[in-house]
Amino acid sequence: MIKFILFVTLWALALPAQADNFTKGITSSLLERTTHQVTYDGTYLAIPYPNGDVPSNIGVCTDVIIRAYRSLGSDLQQLVHEDMRDNFNVYPSKRIWGLKYPDKNIDHRRVPNLQTFFKRKGKTLPISQNSADYTAGDIVTWQLPGNLPHIGMVIDQVDTITGNPMIVHNIGQGPKINDMLFEYKITGHYRFEPQKYRTHE
Repeated sequence: MIKFILFVTLWALALPAQADNFTKGITSSLLERTTHQVTYDGTYLAIPYPNGDVPSNIGVCTDVIIRAYRSLGSDLQQLVHEDMRDNFNVYPSKRIWGLKYPDKNIDHRRVPNLQTFFKRKGKTLPISQNSADYTAGDIVTWQLPGNLPHIGMVIDQVDTITGNPMIVHNIGQGPKINDMLFEYKITGHYRFEPQKYRTHE
């Protein structure tokens, strides 16, 4: 009984450290992404699988997220493809793009697919206008003018004037750090920590 209590106590104490390690790791990776010169280019390209990537000097908003997670050892290309392969009908690829089967070259680079994946395999968080509800490591999606989807991640910095958490994203000028959380309509708020990955529904 004592051994069991000790095990549970140690397990509980380890949880905050795991979450903190993820937050530090993903924030560091996101900040590193902002040091790269990237031309905004969403051209369809055939890429290797798994761990495939378009040329490092190009990318879109989703590539910031993909590359940040990949630096932590999590390949969203493979994770999204495997889930779409087994559950294609729950993803919007058929409805939006008229696809009949997964495409490992592009599926993970599309915001609506990432939203579906994070809902299924991560944690869906409340959408609010309260900056305190958004913490470093959270994933946020928006709807830009022209009904364009966008995605970025919260880091552990805040704007000194507004108090809003800063976002790393690529909205057209390469990976940048901006105070833009509330500039557009928020369509999703998620948390995906690889060590908490849900393998079963």
